[in-house]
Amino acid sequence: MVLVEKNKKDKFYLFFFYAIILNILFERVDTMELRDIDVKIFNCDACHGMVYKFEGDKTVSIGNKTDIVLVGEAPACNGWRKSGIAWHDVNGKLIPSGVVLKRLLSLIDYDLYDTCFLEAIKCYPKDAKFLQQCSLNCKKYLFEQLSLLDPKIILSLGDVATRSLLNIKYDRLSDVVGNIYNYYGYDVIPIFHPSPISPLSYKGNVDIFENVIKERIRVLKN
Repeated sequence: MVLVEKNKKDKFYLFFFYAIILNILFERVDTMELRDIDVKIFNCDACHGMVYKFEGDKTVSIGNKTDIVLVGEAPACNGWRKSGIAWHDVNGKLIPSGVVLKRLLSLIDYDLYDTCFLEAIKCYPKDAKFLQQCSLNCKKYLFEQLSLLDPKIILSLGDVATRSLLNIKYDRLSDVVGNIYNYYGYDVIPIFHPSPISPLSYKGNVDIFENVIKERIRVLKN
């Protein structure tokens, strides 16, 4: 019993040590502009009645690098905004979607912590029926944040994030995944959402990472 408690404490301290390291990295690349955007998001009332807000939220998770930015759908009330590290729960455990993403990124010799993460919708939608309107209202903040991060590649995770970034019409997400699109000068590559609930979360994305993304990285580096 004592050993179990010690292991729990060790994991707890390791998690928060890593959080401190990531916060240091955040400070290295963060700017007053990013913080100002967070303040503007909190004070924004465009989605009044449709979302929850929490004062002091940071809406961008900074990784070791900024050349790949992952854009998700919307934050969950018990998600990374509470833990302080993208893809981790409040106990420091890697969530299932993070496990899938970690495997996919290893295919291009990247680690999950080499990427930045933000959501298309900045606050916490009260209902799925509000997603489309909220994503429209948040577009200006999304563009401001991406402009500051200045990534080489943007990976949009799933349908809501993809529609927030692309000014094209499509019927199904499968019509656009794996293609390269231009978003104000940035390369956007839609992928299937990494949630293991989807049967395509890993196997549907493997070819995209091994061929499309890896080749695009090679071209951009030359």
